[in-house]
Amino acid sequence: MQYPLYVHRDGNTGFRASFPDLPRAVARGHSFDELKRNAQEVVELMYDRSEQLIPAPTCSTSELQSLDMDDGKGIWMFIEINLARVTSKAVSVQFSLPESLLQRVDAAAKERHSTRSTFFTLAAVHELGNRDEGQLP
Repeated sequence: MQYPLYVHRDGNTGFRASFPDLPRAVARGHSFDELKRNAQEVVELMYDRSEQLIPAPTCSTSELQSLDMDDGKGIWMFIEINLARVTSKAVSVQFSLPESLLQRVDAAAKERHSTRSTFFTLAAVHELGNRDEGQLP
């Protein structure tokens, strides 16, 4: 899957990149090729054999550019992450919401420096956790 990365210069010697869909994942490299290899490794280390689902990638450039992580000093690039090497993977879903609710979700996701997909994934994990603990009817 093609995941977006926001890439900055890391001093004079390389690059640092963050995934908006995978907020804890940060990759570094002295070249773009090394950055791409390290990004794959970071995702594998974070999610392999994890019960945590990997969020689907954000593909909307306007949504990406509206994130706080886009400070105008870096560039967006999409890299291929081979999810076959990770035991947890995302699937795409489609559902409808009232527009006002979606706007509130987008605002909350932006405050968390996150994406809509990540917000919904975390909300589902939270609700299922409550259900499993017997807190929901």
